[in-house]
Amino acid sequence: MGAVSAGSSTSSGTAAGRRTASASDREVLAAIIFVATSGWTWNQLPPGFGLSGVTAFRRFTKWSEATVRAKLHRLVLDELDSRGELDWSRCAIDSVRVRALKGGS
Repeated sequence: MGAVSAGSSTSSGTAAGRRTASASDREVLAAIIFVATSGWTWNQLPPGFGLSGVTAFRRFTKWSEATVRAKLHRLVLDELDSRGELDWSRCAIDSVRVRALKGGS
């Protein structure tokens, strides 16, 4: 698969029990996935990730602005499709339409 990156953080802030070196993209991605799937807040990020919740959130924001998630998703889909491991017959498309009240546009 190709590489997708919005660049690494170079902050050197410290937090109790965490190292001061810049966190790798892999560490940040693991932290983002943990927060997204656990329901925990950024500030509850366990020290075992090796970075603070603030660092993870800062990189998440930077990557979001650079549309890294969408690019990574596309790369994963392309890779799975090229291996024949993607079953397009089982995909779903979802949308929501809500009528604008009071003359809204």
